[in-house]
Amino acid sequence: MSWIAIAIGAIGELRELFGLLTAKSKTTNVHKKMIIRELRDNLKRYESVFKNRLSINALIDDISNEAIEKAINDNFNFKKLKKGYIPESIIHEPRNRKYIGWTAEAIVEKIDEKTEELKSIKRLNGGTVASLAKTNINLMLSNQFYRMKLLGRFINE
Repeated sequence: MSWIAIAIGAIGELRELFGLLTAKSKTTNVHKKMIIRELRDNLKRYESVFKNRLSINALIDDISNEAIEKAINDNFNFKKLKKGYIPESIIHEPRNRKYIGWTAEAIVEKIDEKTEELKSIKRLNGGTVASLAKTNINLMLSNQFYRMKLLGRFINE
């Protein structure tokens, strides 16, 4: 779980992001509110797993993408989440450089896709990711965490 120690190393940044996301979730648009709250809550789940040294299986079980799925099913316009494109100025991690120029919709779709992939891998492997030799679950979770942080920064920009 060393990946998450590095990822959550800047707890101050996460705490600030939680506050900003909470403020942004105070909107009358139901889908926007639910997506932002889900993003904030998922980031808090990562933080809890690190602080309490919980199982990554529990993290995968608990990560939610229900608000995203509901918004997609209801044809939510993700431009309402955040207009424009991800600028280079909010990229803090080199691994996120590939998302420069992406829209909120594109990164939300990527987060949704990877959440589903993690849940499927766990389900197909008998309910655990502990014994997977050819799939780097730690890297997948780390990348997902950084994507979520980037989306949070973009929404608050």
